[in-house]
Amino acid sequence: MSNHLRLLVAGLLALTLAACSAVYETHGYVPPDDELAPLQVGVATRDEVAAAVGRPTSTGVLGADSWYYVQSRFRHYGALAPEEVDREVLAISFAENGALSNIERYGLEDGRVVRLSRRTTTQSTEGISFLRQLFRNVGAFNPADFFDDG
Repeated sequence: MSNHLRLLVAGLLALTLAACSAVYETHGYVPPDDELAPLQVGVATRDEVAAAVGRPTSTGVLGADSWYYVQSRFRHYGALAPEEVDREVLAISFAENGALSNIERYGLEDGRVVRLSRRTTTQSTEGISFLRQLFRNVGAFNPADFFDDG
């Protein structure tokens, strides 16, 4: 094997290995503990929390009594689908008077899949061919629906 061919093979091997290396991506933001340290539960207000750590991108479903900060880290490996390898959720809760009532952190190991919305069709069209659906609608056509009687 000539030196040029060996160099070409070594270069292709290096490119192949580099293409299959994992790439990590981080999405979201969770404030670190040192930014939360000056906030005292029961004393700090909603405005003080917003000034210290910023407002979140999501709040509680039933009102603004809870703020959620979410940060996820994904690993992309070659042509495979991205895999979530780390997640941190910071939940900040407020009392009715607007005072800070609780600060909790959750990790990926604490999480579970929660279906927020499920949309299903009430009448299924499985097993019915396109032509059968088309001819069923032809019989439901009423020309009188297109004329204004009033």
